Amino acid sequence: MGNAVRSLIAFIPSKRCRRFLAGDLTEMPPDGTLDLSGRQLRRLPVTACVFGELSKLYLSGNNLSGLPEELKLLRKLQLLALDFNRFEELPAAVCKLPRLSILYLGNNKLFRLPEELRELKELNTLWLETNRFSVFPSVVCELPNLKTLHLGYNQIRRLPEELGRLEELRSIWLAGNELTEFPKVLLEMQFLAVIDVDRNKIQRFPGLCHLQGLKLVIYDHNPCVNAPVVANGVRRVGRWADCSDDEQEDEGSKLKMTETEEDLNVQLSSG
Repeated sequence: MGNAVRSLIAFIPSKRCRRFLAGDLTEMPPDGTLDLSGRQLRRLPVTACVFGELSKLYLSGNNLSGLPEELKLLRKLQLLALDFNRFEELPAAVCKLPRLSILYLGNNKLFRLPEELRELKELNTLWLETNRFSVFPSVVCELPNLKTLHLGYNQIRRLPEELGRLEELRSIWLAGNELTEFPKVLLEMQFLAVIDVDRNKIQRFPGLCHLQGLKLVIYDHNPCVNAPVVANGVRRVGRWADCSDDEQEDEGSKLKMTETEEDLNVQLSSG
């Protein structure tokens, strides 16, 4: 049945209609995975929260803005996908899932995270891309086992120094934000393997040769006059990525001279 019909049924608050959208939730899925993605759900049926052995719950692409408190009964849940919904705040019950290791929250309307998020001690992957964060959510710095952080396509301007506490962090994805300088805290995080600052407003990149764990840096679509200098074996994605450091420096010098000449011409013509 098409999404248009599902959308219409989703507005009818009867148990029969919710059963139609979510299915007959009477038996524990044999593989421990329950996929209710794309069902046009406006509410999660409480019956989905009785499967104590559930390890993965997919709720992507619905119309959810809240979750029942009974969600906390899923004590063995390891993966929770809430992306492409209508959340403006993270439901409190999510922070009461002790084994949660992967949390998808992309493409919602979040602009902050609750302090209770720190209780997710096992969380190692957090997706927050395409939300409404203008300030880096500081509680993220209290997730000791976090390995992958996706925060692309928000409006973040700076990263806090406390981010350096995350010694397990290996990849950070920050494309499409409002960074005007390369974050200084990242220069101290020797263990980072992937840094993505694509589509920001960074004009100059510092050297990254000292980052011993670095494998990939993505810096394309920035108004930069240089590329980050990296150690041998590190892949760069962006302007001058295929040039040697000397060639990059020469090209950068030519660019600066061109800009200076253009500025001078403008001044002369206006005079």
